[in-house]
Amino acid sequence: MMEEDEFEFVEDLDAILHLSPEVRVAIEQVFPSQDPLDRPDFNAVEYINTLFPTEQSLANIDEVVNKIRLKIRRLDDNIRTVVRGQTNVGQDGRQALEEAQKAIQQLFGKIKDIKDKAEKSEQMVKEITRDIKQLDHAKRHLTTSITTLNHLHMLAGGVDSLEAMTRKRQYGEVANLLQGVVNVLEHFQKYMGIPQIRQLSERVKAAQSELGTQILADFEEAFPSQGSKVAWLDKIDRRYAWIKRQLVDYEEKYGRMFPEEWCMTERIAVEFCHITRTELAKLMRTRAREIEVKLLLFAIQRTTNFEGLLAKRFSGSTLSDGTGKRPETPLESTNPFLEDESEDNVSEKDEDLDRPKKPKAPDNPFHGIISKCFEPHLYVYIESQDKNLGELIDRFVADFRAQGPPKSGTEEGGAVLPSCADLFVYYKKCMVQCSQLSTGEPMIALTTIFQKYLREYAWKILSGNLPKTSSNSGGLTISSLLKEKEGSEVAKFTTEELCLICSILSTAEYCLATTQQVICDLQQHPAFGSRSGRCM
Repeated sequence: MMEEDEFEFVEDLDAILHLSPEVRVAIEQVFPSQDPLDRPDFNAVEYINTLFPTEQSLANIDEVVNKIRLKIRRLDDNIRTVVRGQTNVGQDGRQALEEAQKAIQQLFGKIKDIKDKAEKSEQMVKEITRDIKQLDHAKRHLTTSITTLNHLHMLAGGVDSLEAMTRKRQYGEVANLLQGVVNVLEHFQKYMGIPQIRQLSERVKAAQSELGTQILADFEEAFPSQGSKVAWLDKIDRRYAWIKRQLVDYEEKYGRMFPEEWCMTERIAVEFCHITRTELAKLMRTRAREIEVKLLLFAIQRTTNFEGLLAKRFSGSTLSDGTGKRPETPLESTNPFLEDESEDNVSEKDEDLDRPKKPKAPDNPFHGIISKCFEPHLYVYIESQDKNLGELIDRFVADFRAQGPPKSGTEEGGAVLPSCADLFVYYKKCMVQCSQLSTGEPMIALTTIFQKYLREYAWKILSGNLPKTSSNSGGLTISSLLKEKEGSEVAKFTTEELCLICSILSTAEYCLATTQQVICDLQQHPAFGSRSGRCM
């Protein structure tokens, strides 16, 4: 009966304890077991067949039954122990819950206490940092105040010293002090609303203005100009000697007061040149009738020499920075008359007729800075050359008549007349001299004058001295000599007449070749332009 009751209890228990698959999986994870009795799909028949696979194994059935019963009793004991143990679980749970609540209350109290302490600590930190910030601000303001006071002390002392040195004209010390005072004053720009600071600033400006006026007055006193603007051309070399002495004195006394890159010596020289050019122009307009050729050439020579001296001494860097308009820097010269005098030999002229001359290019930034004032008066030089060329032609005519035609059988027979070479040499000398004075209208005027006297030379010396024939009472001409005539019309000439004709023709050919070379040279000159292409 007891066994039947146990089987019934097991069936009822199995029906009650039907667990879901999830619960079973969780139980297996917590209490893993390999026992077939613990499996959810337990099959009693398979289990019995496993215990008794053969008929012979049924002989041990009592032993197997006893083991199963023993296992059942152990499970019953475990179940009873667990059930009995659960009777005190409620009371223990309540006690544990009360203890947990007490612990939570104690923990909450401690947390609140920690929070209160943290708030107090934060407040203390804020108060400490606020004090530190105040100290930092105080330190910064104190440092600024000390620095400002030091600057103020330096500014006040510097202004006093600046005024004292200005009165004593100690310009060397003032040059360094003034820059420092100006730099210190820049720190007080935001404090200009303070009357004392504004007063110091006004004192500095007043000192600067007084220094400027005082220095200018000292320079005017150091460079006396009495009588320096009214000297005539005959004393122009004294003018240049005066500025040389003044520049030397300036460099010895005041040269170190100004930075070297200011080029003060050059600026003074350039200003002197501008004043000299203006004053000379006024004087020559007023006393134009007193200008003579020798006086004009003397003044131009001294002036160009002085301009050359300036070019050797200075670089000309101040001519275009506002001190005055810089004269136009001459481009590469195309002046055909700036050549070495060694090329003037008559023997070399024939070889040079077929090739252009290479002119020398002047490289002087001061060229014309003073001498440009002489250009309006170069007509005096042109008129003088006109007169000289006329006298030269008359002398050639007189010499030809006095010496007579070239003799036959001599070296002079059939040769170029010496007067022709002298004429071109004189013209070239005049052009070289004129090109040093000006490269504009005066050179054109001089060329026109030479053109006139070249024609006179052709008529008076060449055509005028051709021998006369009986068939042509008017005399021969060069063009008639060059025409071919029939034998019956050929004029008969003596040996001396033939020598004369050959000499005149050679001279005419030489004049033609030399004139063509001059025209070629003049075409390279910018002063002539389209005029240089016309025939002389």
